[in-house]
Amino acid sequence: MKVFLVGLCVGILLVLGGAWFYLTSGRMPVATSDKPMPFEQRIAAHALDVHIKKMGPRTPTVPVDEPTFLAGAEIFKHNCAVCHGLPGQPPTNIAAGMFPRPPQLFRGGGVSDDPDWETYWKAAGGIRLTGMPGFKARLSETELWQVTELLAHSDALPETVRRALVAPPAATK
Repeated sequence: MKVFLVGLCVGILLVLGGAWFYLTSGRMPVATSDKPMPFEQRIAAHALDVHIKKMGPRTPTVPVDEPTFLAGAEIFKHNCAVCHGLPGQPPTNIAAGMFPRPPQLFRGGGVSDDPDWETYWKAAGGIRLTGMPGFKARLSETELWQVTELLAHSDALPETVRRALVAPPAATK
């Protein structure tokens, strides 16, 4: 039994020493252009999914209509488009240089297939280690829901909203 305990302690010390060496020797990928670590994306995605489920559903506080989408489009252009893109536009240089790459929310399904409350939590709280900031302290609850509903319905927006998205942003106050 004594040999087992000594072997266990030595094994733990070797793992800790190997991790310390990996972190302090410059071998860990830290640049956005580096290849991801094994299981990095799977672990991060799982942690995000579990956290959002823990936060639970919320009910939107704005109507799902064209005025909401238009207000959401202006907020999106000012706060989100630089990373998440606009309809028919190529990704910006900022988005292309990020790791992980931010999803281009007006290409393919975007987040229109996600529950709206999940999109709300991501916009409000942000996502660590992705470059996605939380906007809870910068946008009001109404503004967060306006952007959320815009994105939740991004696959079926009225033409007026699509045109508003690609028009130059309105001046801020």
